[in-house]
Amino acid sequence: MKDAMKGIDCATPLTAQLAKQIAAAGYEFVIRYLVPQRYAWKRLTKAEVECIKAAGMQIGSVFETTASRPAGGAAAGEVDGQEAYNEAVLIGQPPGSAIYFAVDYDAQPKDFNAIEQYLRAAAKKVKGYAVGVYGSYAVIEEMARRGAAQHFWQTYAWSRGKRSQHANIWQHKNDTRLPGINLALDLNESYGNEGFWGVKPKMKPEDAEKIIAFLGAAWKATESKEARDEFHRLANEVRKAAGIPVQS
Repeated sequence: MKDAMKGIDCATPLTAQLAKQIAAAGYEFVIRYLVPQRYAWKRLTKAEVECIKAAGMQIGSVFETTASRPAGGAAAGEVDGQEAYNEAVLIGQPPGSAIYFAVDYDAQPKDFNAIEQYLRAAAKKVKGYAVGVYGSYAVIEEMARRGAAQHFWQTYAWSRGKRSQHANIWQHKNDTRLPGINLALDLNESYGNEGFWGVKPKMKPEDAEKIIAFLGAAWKATESKEARDEFHRLANEVRKAAGIPVQS
């Protein structure tokens, strides 16, 4: 398993200052609500997207209106999928990234058929986007088995101490506060294939130095001015990717 990234999710829209504080605390992604205007109190907007991107964090999108909404089956999924799609386009979420749909209650086996129908109906409406599901261990396991989603975000709630191997994201603590940040939020880890969007992860500085050394050796082998100029250009591109100051 790759090294985990730390991230948060929250209902409160982030200001530029809050986004910077969260990033400075070592968090690399934020998951926010992709919901229509009538849920303005928790809605992700284009302005907030820019704040999160400027802070250097990736973004995850989740659709949720009411906790047990997916129990409404295909009819609910069609409506929610269309609303999620409209919001994604509005805020500039790139195609190919994921929209998670929340199963935010202790769903039982009797609910699983309706939840699957909900997800499949939503998938038909969010054309160009991948479908993810948020829920308990049982929900993640069952929806993965049925192939009803492509990305999986498991919460510890209702999971009874179990962890799914399918989980791309693990929500391990709810309703907490970070030091110096007056905001209620949930803590998460992620392990790859999350369907995030926004800022791409930076290259590790040590990897950048290895690439620059390799390029330098290739340039010296030719000793041409053209090769030297190209080396400096490529080396600075690598430095940018790793957040290392560009050299003149």
